[in-house]
Amino acid sequence: MYVRESVMVGGRALTLETGRLAKQAHGSVLVTYGETMVLVTAVSQDERPGLDFFPLTCEFVEKTYAAGKIPGGFFKREARQRDEEILACRIMDRPLRPLFPEGFKKDTQIIATVLSSDKQNKADVLALTGASAALHISDIPWNGPVVGVRVGRKGGELVAYPTASEIEECDIDLVVACSRDAIVMVEGGAAEATESDIIDALMFAHETAQPVIDLMERMRQAVGKPKKPFQAPQLEDTIKARVAEIVDNDLKSATRVTDKKARYEGYSALKKKLGEALLAELGPEKYVANEKLIKAEFEERKAHVVRTYVLDEGKRIDGRDTRTIRPIMCEAGLLPRVHGSSLFQRGETQAIVTTTLGTSTDEQKIDGLMGESWKRFYLHYNFPPFSTGETKPMRGPGRREIGHGALAERALSRMIPAQEQFPYTIRIVSETLESNGSSSMAAVCGGCLSLMDAGVPIKSPVAGIAMGLIAEDNKYAILSDILGDEDHLGDMDFKVCGTARGVTAIQMDIKIAGLSRAILAQALDQAREGRLHILGKMLEALPAPRPELSQYAPRITTIKVKPDQIRLIIGPGGKTIKGIVDQTGVAIDVEDDGTVNVASPDADAVKKALDIIKGLTAEPEVGAVYKGTVKRITDFGAFVEILPGTDGLVHISELAHTRVERVEDVVKEGDTVEVKVVSVDREGKIRLSRREVLPLPEGQAGVEAKARLDQARERDAGGGPPPRRSDPGRDGPRGDRPPRGDRGDRGDRPPRGDRPPRERR
Repeated sequence: MYVRESVMVGGRALTLETGRLAKQAHGSVLVTYGETMVLVTAVSQDERPGLDFFPLTCEFVEKTYAAGKIPGGFFKREARQRDEEILACRIMDRPLRPLFPEGFKKDTQIIATVLSSDKQNKADVLALTGASAALHISDIPWNGPVVGVRVGRKGGELVAYPTASEIEECDIDLVVACSRDAIVMVEGGAAEATESDIIDALMFAHETAQPVIDLMERMRQAVGKPKKPFQAPQLEDTIKARVAEIVDNDLKSATRVTDKKARYEGYSALKKKLGEALLAELGPEKYVANEKLIKAEFEERKAHVVRTYVLDEGKRIDGRDTRTIRPIMCEAGLLPRVHGSSLFQRGETQAIVTTTLGTSTDEQKIDGLMGESWKRFYLHYNFPPFSTGETKPMRGPGRREIGHGALAERALSRMIPAQEQFPYTIRIVSETLESNGSSSMAAVCGGCLSLMDAGVPIKSPVAGIAMGLIAEDNKYAILSDILGDEDHLGDMDFKVCGTARGVTAIQMDIKIAGLSRAILAQALDQAREGRLHILGKMLEALPAPRPELSQYAPRITTIKVKPDQIRLIIGPGGKTIKGIVDQTGVAIDVEDDGTVNVASPDADAVKKALDIIKGLTAEPEVGAVYKGTVKRITDFGAFVEILPGTDGLVHISELAHTRVERVEDVVKEGDTVEVKVVSVDREGKIRLSRREVLPLPEGQAGVEAKARLDQARERDAGGGPPPRRSDPGRDGPRGDRPPRGDRGDRGDRPPRGDRPPRERR
């Protein structure tokens, strides 16, 4: 059955339709907003035996044809996912996963395919909305729906679903997943927004989502399939009771061990004790049949003990109260050859972070459906297996690493100076050396310190903190600087990054039904308190950006030339610029607007290259004296190249103080001569004089030469025509002249003969 429903949001129609495309999928919805269209399908298979996790995969695929483009490369096909596509997958996965039934372990795949892109309306939030709708009308057990809403703030006004061009002008940009009663997920950045501004944006997103949820409910009523019954396997009550009897007291003791390694050793010993006891009581056959459920029940008991400890006693597994930050250690400049480095440690989480400075040739090219762009600041986050004491294959970055890197990059990006102020490409790499929670926030703090160590004049220092929540019945506790276990066992992972003035990035995942505005406000206020504490510790290690760059960093000097002079720097086939690079060893970047960046760690090499470029692009100055090369001889003068590619004419009368019969008597092609620029006309033609830079001859000849020179200078200053030669016989009264008819016929003129063509100047 075909159904098409629309609702107005953000000033445009959001349309969901089903029953026409991909009908063999268990759920299929086409989302249209503007001229951006995303097809989202949901399929679930039978459960695979032996799985102890939920195999949900969310895929976001951008087809280049959606924007009227053909893929690059030899094969001309879409290849591996770009980082932007992976981040869109995470935006889908994070709010959808918690809404599946507990214990659901069937292979489930959600695929969002961008079929059309208008290059203005981003497809990631549409994919989330489409995935929710596809699951909602399918027979797959799921407790939705949710809606993806993008919120921006432009000129102080909140905007729903801002376009790509509007986002560039927004000081808040959030992606929010909303259910009927709550906010489920948040991802975004801001330009030092206040905590109350962030809450206002979240509430605005929740309000915007409600009409779309109504639309999904109408679709489900019209075409929704009955949900397949699902009942998670349950452990017998008697076995549950025995698990609690065996482990609860020991779990309370193990939970109070503050060292992570010792605590985990205690947990492992308890698991072994539980297994041996129940194996003896149940017998091998029954124990094996229930082994996975017994392990799951052990984790449930552990979570219950930890949560009760926090709610009843206000204590956490490492001994802290709910607001205390773990001990912090910061160090800057520990790696001698890198441009900037830092070591940041908070409790048992440690990261070494580096900053590398490059030129515009190091910018990252982003070629997606929204168009081509370049990034001059990017951050890479690495999480090797030894950071958690594990052995795993070393592969490329996974989705988690890409997501954490994007969060840290967003937190710092608003504080990077403008290119006009600091014309460098900046790469930060965060290597996680130890992890027990908040390693992405260590990347933010360490990244900020490494930028300052590199001498990057950031606008303000940035720190990050991960907040948690434990809520049961009417009791709740907000935790500052959560551990890995608290992230896993708690109800919220809320990362907040910012400066002393406000928030620059935020990421929130919630596992419970909803948060009130009061809890959100308390969490943000507590996060601000922790952030300021961390900033204080960071500034003790390095109070301000270093005044000088590392001696190993490139020195970039920028000059401006006229756009039509770029060809002089590049040369035919790049010959000129390659010659400068080979001669000096610098890196040269030339922008279309005439901006020229010259970079090298060697200041002398930069100066030498700049002198060459300035010589290539210099313009002749009237009155200046140049040493030039005679390029061409003519009957009426010599053409002298005074600057690379720039020549002017020395008229025969300007070659010497005395009369010159032949140009070749004074200069020849290839001669080096000193000349003075006399004038430059509107067409750019240059008049030169050799005579004006020559010493005056002695005696009467010198006096006459000086008079002629002064006369020429007065003429040039006045801008009038050259004076006529004085000849009384020629310039006297002409007297009475007879009319033409009485003067006789002029007769035939003789042939002109062959004369060489005139030289054009």
